[in-house]
Amino acid sequence: MTQALYQSSITSLPLLNRGKVRDIYAVGDDKMLIVASDRLSAFDVILPDAIPGKGAVLTAVANFWFAKLGHIIANQLTGIDPESVVSSEAERAQVRGRAVVVRKLRPLPVEAVVRGYLIGSGWKDYQATGKLCGIALPAGLRMAEKLPTPLFTPSTKAELGSHDENIDFATVARTVGADLAAQVRDTTLRLYTEAADYAATRGIIIADTKFEFGVDATGKLYLIDEVLTPDSSRFWPADTYQVGASPASFDKQFVRDYLETLDWNKKAPGPELPVEIIDKTAAKYREALERLTA
Repeated sequence: MTQALYQSSITSLPLLNRGKVRDIYAVGDDKMLIVASDRLSAFDVILPDAIPGKGAVLTAVANFWFAKLGHIIANQLTGIDPESVVSSEAERAQVRGRAVVVRKLRPLPVEAVVRGYLIGSGWKDYQATGKLCGIALPAGLRMAEKLPTPLFTPSTKAELGSHDENIDFATVARTVGADLAAQVRDTTLRLYTEAADYAATRGIIIADTKFEFGVDATGKLYLIDEVLTPDSSRFWPADTYQVGASPASFDKQFVRDYLETLDWNKKAPGPELPVEIIDKTAAKYREALERLTA
């Protein structure tokens, strides 16, 4: 089994930030090295066990989508080999296959969420209100049903350990400006539609996902962070999908379902995971990559 990397330790570059999964280092004044670790978060808590190979899968999936969707919007990638910006073999081993060098951009303070199916918090919202994030839906929809049209349902971008909160389009417009908000919304819907159409040919339903965007000094919009990975999306196998039931998943929902069986208050520290849960989760991530890119 691949040896897990829970946390990188690059000393030749200044550390800028550690997120739930990614460690970010400065490369000069205008670029950054982003290392995808094997950490796993659930319910906004970073769990104590790593999923071996997860960071490499996330990087490979994101890079696949950056290339496939590059005709829609420019992205953060520079094409610089991550191994060329660190100084030792030990550091090169940490970034190999799991890191990218990106442009340093100003991230927008909005999560660009798009939903194509009625599941998760959206399903709970619909049951209670007949709406999804304030958007009225037809009556009588069932769990996991495909929505009449994909919906842009943005949220705040919470600090580590906090929860994102749904916001409406008017709030996005007030936050980033009306023109940029419209560009983010329209780009998000186009990215999702093209990705979902492709994934369907590989036997995968993309139920929902979230994108992040940044701007450069001129105000040009870029696609940043991770793109259409099992961490940022719900991937369902099309061959077992049924309306009215919670579908099987290629993402960390598998871990969430296990954690729901425990007597845990969903606050840090998170519980340790059994070996079989770690192994099955790693296999689900690998299968998503293989299905999409084979």
